[in-house]
Amino acid sequence: MCKAPTPTDSVYTKLNKDEKPETNDNADDVTTSNARACPTVAYSFTEPSDKSLRVKDHFSSLLFGGSVANTVLELVLLTAPFVAVNYGGEALNVERSMPLKEVAVFFLVSSIVRRVYNAYLEAVYFSFPKLRTQSPKAHLLKQKKDLMGRDQEQLELLDGHDKWTMVSQCVLNFGLYFMLPGLYPSGEVAEGLEEQSFQERFLRLIANHYVMSFGMYWAHRSLHVVPYLWDKIHSIHHWAKHPLSRNTYEDHWFDNFANAIIGHIYAQILVPLDRPTFWFSHIFRILESLEKHSGVSCGFNLAYSAQQWLPFAQMPHHHDWHHEGFKGSNYTFSSIGGLWDCVFGTRKGGRYTANNSAAATREDLQAKGKVKELPSWFSPLAPLVGLTAAVCMKLNQSFEN
Repeated sequence: MCKAPTPTDSVYTKLNKDEKPETNDNADDVTTSNARACPTVAYSFTEPSDKSLRVKDHFSSLLFGGSVANTVLELVLLTAPFVAVNYGGEALNVERSMPLKEVAVFFLVSSIVRRVYNAYLEAVYFSFPKLRTQSPKAHLLKQKKDLMGRDQEQLELLDGHDKWTMVSQCVLNFGLYFMLPGLYPSGEVAEGLEEQSFQERFLRLIANHYVMSFGMYWAHRSLHVVPYLWDKIHSIHHWAKHPLSRNTYEDHWFDNFANAIIGHIYAQILVPLDRPTFWFSHIFRILESLEKHSGVSCGFNLAYSAQQWLPFAQMPHHHDWHHEGFKGSNYTFSSIGGLWDCVFGTRKGGRYTANNSAAATREDLQAKGKVKELPSWFSPLAPLVGLTAAVCMKLNQSFEN
């Protein structure tokens, strides 16, 4: 069993300005032995510039998982639908939806993309210190803190939420497959209709993402403004003051659960995408979410570079700044596009001057004024109630038809 680090272990060594660990013959032995005996400890608590670490220690949670138990659990959950299809066959398929086997492949591919792209982003972060939105000193190890500023007790709690997130997401994803026919679109074109043109798919994709962003904007703002939601749920994610892509989904399990419903599911119901666009949208959102926490804001961010032309576009440096403020981070809530932060007065340029302003947007350079606070009589949950009502009306119409 891996031994949890203690304040005297070299994995907590405080580094100097040159990012070189303090020299200590015994400490080197402890670092190497702890790193190789326990990848999670090495991954979380050892500065990646330490030459005693191997490549797989740098990115252990990406391809194989920093936690062996979590990796095994994920493999079980990803395999279970294939087993069900093998025994149940086509009888398990839902009308107007893609086959259950394709849904299983969809989530398997999503998992692979998350791990591989996470590895890519962290490789960029550690290979090009000058591209970081925060200075290299910000991520230097402090006593009892990991690279993102979280202590051992917090990491252990997050590990539990990771397990609940995987289980709850699996139940939600496959439960909705059977409850809401058509949520996972089939490739069939309804009688009397023509296959969507590229232009229609593109416009639907933009509309879908802005609806998704609207819901996630108000959900995110509510998590900051409503005291109970902040204290019990969202503050856990903000333990990471210096985010890296690895902590993208390290939230309270209910935080991830609500985001999946208010974001992806609501948007697909209100602005449905066809089969190929649905696949593309989901993969694009994975890239965008990981990049937002990557700690680098530059051309290596594929998704953000692709959407930088959109009006009011945001880049990873905006969300990086959001994390630095902890409870004062009541700004920059948008998940993609950045429109709603501009509309509702919560945009901040953040560290747009990083990397010689290479990723700065027009709004960053022109931004003036203070963040607008909500009126005391207005609840940030109100737009979510309205969005939910619209979803219910749409579902009612579809069931009647």
